[in-house]
Amino acid sequence: MVRKLGVVVPALLCVSVLALAGCGSKKATDAAMQTEGGSGVAQVAEPLDSKPMGVLEGRTSAPMKPVYFDFDRSGIRKDQVSRMESNADYLKENPSIRIRIEGNTDPRGTNEYNMALGERRALTAKKDLLKRGISEANMTTVSYGEERILVHGSDELSWQQNRRDDFVIVE
Repeated sequence: MVRKLGVVVPALLCVSVLALAGCGSKKATDAAMQTEGGSGVAQVAEPLDSKPMGVLEGRTSAPMKPVYFDFDRSGIRKDQVSRMESNADYLKENPSIRIRIEGNTDPRGTNEYNMALGERRALTAKKDLLKRGISEANMTTVSYGEERILVHGSDELSWQQNRRDDFVIVE
């Protein structure tokens, strides 16, 4: 029995010390996290009248705009037609520019399905630009499916921002 106590008592003592070590002082932690004025760290307050940044616009090269899609669809929505027209106008004014149309999806669905859906979306945009007079030689397509998520979230707003085609100028 004495031998068992010789093993149990030191073990309990170690556990007690470890448990108490985690109960540090909050004041010391708070003080350590505060920066002093002369520390070289810039402390700039954000003005209260700042304007919101707005909705993210994908990875599209300016001045072109990304085109967004409905869930599980690859057809260009009516509210996105003006974006396609604007992109086509820019490409017509700059016929030497080459672009890559990148099809993206939200993370729902299998990886294989999303890769195929992203490809359908990119090809739909390419066909639309071809109809508008853009040279096929100046366009390539790629599908990233769900691989290049722009907005990480599990809500409809996040998913909407990920269902898009990006138009990237390539060298």
